[in-house]
Amino acid sequence: MASTAPRTLAINGLNVHYGSSHVLQNVSLEFGAGIHAVLGRNGAGKSTLCNAVMGLLPSSSGTISHNEHALGGLPPHRRAALGIAYTPQGRRLWESLSVDDHLRLCSHAGGSWNAERVYATFPRLRERRSNGAKQLSGGEQQMLAIARALLSDPSLLILDEPTEGLAPVVVTQVEELLLGLAREEGLTILLVEQNVAVAARVAQDAAIMINGTVGAVIPAARLADDRELQRRLLGVGMQGDLDELLAEWSEEEPVAAAASPAVEQPRRETDAHLQRRPFDAPVAPLFPVASAMSARPAPADAAGVALVAGTFATKALELGYLRSCLLERGLRVRTVDLSTVEDMSPADISPATVASHHPQGAAAVFTGDRGSAIEAMAVAFERWLADQRNVAGVITAAGSGGTALVTPAMRALPIGIPKVVVSTVASGDTSNYVGASDILMMYSVTDIQGLNRISTRILRNGASALAGMCLGGQQQPAASTDKPSVGLTMFGVTTTAVQQTTALLEDRFECLVFHATGIGGRSLEKLADSGMLAAAVDLTTTEVCDMMMGGIFPATEDRFGAFIRTPMPLVVSVGALDMVNFGARATVPEKYADRLFYQHNPQITLMRTTLEENERMGAWIAERLNQVPGPLRLLLPEGGVSALDAPGMPFHDPAADRALFDSLTQHFRASSQHRLVRLPHHINDPAFAAAAAEALDELLAGGTNL
Repeated sequence: MASTAPRTLAINGLNVHYGSSHVLQNVSLEFGAGIHAVLGRNGAGKSTLCNAVMGLLPSSSGTISHNEHALGGLPPHRRAALGIAYTPQGRRLWESLSVDDHLRLCSHAGGSWNAERVYATFPRLRERRSNGAKQLSGGEQQMLAIARALLSDPSLLILDEPTEGLAPVVVTQVEELLLGLAREEGLTILLVEQNVAVAARVAQDAAIMINGTVGAVIPAARLADDRELQRRLLGVGMQGDLDELLAEWSEEEPVAAAASPAVEQPRRETDAHLQRRPFDAPVAPLFPVASAMSARPAPADAAGVALVAGTFATKALELGYLRSCLLERGLRVRTVDLSTVEDMSPADISPATVASHHPQGAAAVFTGDRGSAIEAMAVAFERWLADQRNVAGVITAAGSGGTALVTPAMRALPIGIPKVVVSTVASGDTSNYVGASDILMMYSVTDIQGLNRISTRILRNGASALAGMCLGGQQQPAASTDKPSVGLTMFGVTTTAVQQTTALLEDRFECLVFHATGIGGRSLEKLADSGMLAAAVDLTTTEVCDMMMGGIFPATEDRFGAFIRTPMPLVVSVGALDMVNFGARATVPEKYADRLFYQHNPQITLMRTTLEENERMGAWIAERLNQVPGPLRLLLPEGGVSALDAPGMPFHDPAADRALFDSLTQHFRASSQHRLVRLPHHINDPAFAAAAAEALDELLAGGTNL
């Protein structure tokens, strides 16, 4: 990537091997200040190039220099000291550390970047400074990862897939940040991206990597203007297509290519379902139905159809194997192709059919830009799936991208419809994929990359799990009650309140109790959004504490959102708003060192909330409840909000409670439908439970008295 400006990074004849596999082959690039993109299909060698520059992978031969300093043999920390910063794919933040911990750990005296400058650049991080990395959204995590790199005051910033999985509005923020860093800081930015549109908007030029070589370097503006070029360059197709394309470029105009000739590669098919072959397992052909495991016909009374959904362009073997396993177990099966290219599909439902359900039509999906295409196909699949009326269950096999593509539609399905994801990401934090739904995540152990003795066993288990749930659901007797369902929230310290309330309601309601551990509140609201609740008695809103103070069981900022979207009778209280939950005592952020704590058990430490925190929580909760359109009663137990907040108990603090109650009273807008009632009882007193039950009965009856 030649430049007339002083060279920030120069790579010449670089070769990198993984064992006997020759991954980077005679790569040569040079560039100076500005933003320079590296593009290519999965497996082209982009991340390997980043790791080699950073010293995380050894090179077999060739040279790398930064600002005329030869980097050969230098370990990663020495390269960082020379001004190279790296934000790897997946962010790789320290989950146990808060935002502020990250910044303090990475700051150094005298640097032009420090924590305050980071907070000024990323105001959202200031708001979340006490939250652990695990509690941040994807966009917030990416902000923190980039901020961590900037604290080393780099002259070269390497970013591997910085916009992966981010919402469009966050992608725009990242783009503006990168342009500002290049313009105002004079940084050189090496940007590895699958999102071609992002690279085209911010980069000066783009190096195209093909099978470990640099095929060409072209102006980013040209790539942005040529949709067919994007599709052929970065879509799934034949290696020959790319060879032909590069030849066309050479005939049309001079192209800045690698300084050294690329190592000649044999032409080979790169479509995953053509290239890969199983080791010891039979391949189940997709059409016609011909399972190697002797599929038996579906029983005549089989209810619904099991869907095998995924990207057949790259996972046809694995998805076809799932299909055969389900057919063997007697299910009716349809395959749904979610590939983001318009090539011929072996599935029952083509990508074009699914893509046509996008609000802007199929053209919004088949953009040639992987990032926006995956995001758009996820929207289209969710809408397509919502239109189906005979779904027995859904299963997929996928990596991180495919998992992010399929799971939004799964989450939108009603609770109880079987959903199985066999995925490479299922062994980590799956909360972003599962949310408040009942998705079953199975770790794939090996990559979703071919059929072998391990992958076939795991895939077969996944199919068996889905089949068992689908067939078991047919045999399950209908619910014995036709009572309307009411959702209640409970924590250990409000158990008595909920048990007493349930006892007063269960003769006429089916009481569904949710443990308020972050996901519990979301599960309650998932059922409310799904129309599966007649009313809610949300007595324990403690998740708001953890959201605002950085605890381990946080709500999202959409707390109470389901009741705003889906009007229903709602009784709300302030159970356990006296405490923030942390892990073991050693994990409590240092800034809270002088606070009042209670050791619930060796793994859980509770921290008493203060007057100021209670005032903030009261204002936030009242603002959310003011948006609820349905009938609502807000009950305030002035005798205490939890078992620990009672006379003689560790968290008894009437002044702190009063700050909460007064803040709620001040900000809550009362009306004929909305009433706030201050009760003299403790939340666990029988009289409070009676008041909660009476309030629900009154709201359901349409009354206005309490």
